[in-house]
Amino acid sequence: MLSTTTEFIVFLIDDDPAILKALGRLLRAAGYQTKAYQSADAFLKEHDASIPGCAVLDHAMPGLSGLDLQEALARQGIHRPIIFLTGQGTIPESVKAMRAGAVNYLTKPVDNVELLSAIRLAEERDKTRRDAEARNAIVRQRLAKLTRRERETLKLVTEGFLNKQIAGVMGVTEKTIKVHRMRVFKKMGARNVVELVRMTAGISLE
Repeated sequence: MLSTTTEFIVFLIDDDPAILKALGRLLRAAGYQTKAYQSADAFLKEHDASIPGCAVLDHAMPGLSGLDLQEALARQGIHRPIIFLTGQGTIPESVKAMRAGAVNYLTKPVDNVELLSAIRLAEERDKTRRDAEARNAIVRQRLAKLTRRERETLKLVTEGFLNKQIAGVMGVTEKTIKVHRMRVFKKMGARNVVELVRMTAGISLE
């Protein structure tokens, strides 16, 4: 099965050149673009979080380990999907990696079918997150166009308050709230309250 996007890159990180070569050959045959690094430090030095992709990395490497790299990305607020490969990992280490968001923790020599399946899952996760971030960016742009009163109205509308109740809370007439509400729907590009709630979910309206 070929990769669904030519922009998605599989970043390979392993201190063994032979493994990097073998993985690169396998993934390119499956339609993926790859980029190889022999250390976590080398990867971090030129890492660009804006590029869609996942990291397939060795658990145990000289210098920064795979877990160290996972933690370094997390500290930077980078949500790069990670697939660990290990020849000597322990159960506690695998549990720690998975709890920190790893897509999978595979044992060397890795099964090709299992690895490709994990990469497809990583690709789906990466696309879902990036799509959500793009939608949220648009919502934030629309929120920035609201006046303070319109933003207050939006917050109360999404919390289920009726026009009369909102008027009481804000100390204005119900007619004024109807005007604010109409402008909120227009500026946000929403047709109903359900759409407003859905598009602002997880975004602070304070």
